[in-house]
Amino acid sequence: MFNGMDLNDLMAKAQELQKSLQEKKSAASNETVTASVGGGMVKTEMNGNLELLKVEIDPEVMDKNDKATLEDLIRAAVNENIKQVKDKGLGGPDLGDMLGNFDLSKLAGMGFPFGGEKK
Repeated sequence: MFNGMDLNDLMAKAQELQKSLQEKKSAASNETVTASVGGGMVKTEMNGNLELLKVEIDPEVMDKNDKATLEDLIRAAVNENIKQVKDKGLGGPDLGDMLGNFDLSKLAGMGFPFGGEKK
């Protein structure tokens, strides 16, 4: 035990967190979302790990003199993908979800700034 904290428990929890993160990342890679903006002029597909998988651009929107419109459409489509991933609860686990009921204040006694007073 170290300052009232069992390091074996801490290591076990860290291994659980790592395994959980890997499982969620693997599952998220199999989930996809699609977005279509500008009346279908730009379509994108993204997986749950926020990796852009596909971009389709209608040739009608590719005007050398209007680069800004194409950029805006791509940005809007990607942002819509990100919103969809978050709405599905993907995009990586929340730190609070990963920690579960682990009491970070126990780390304060070891000099970590997670609340509580240093002992």
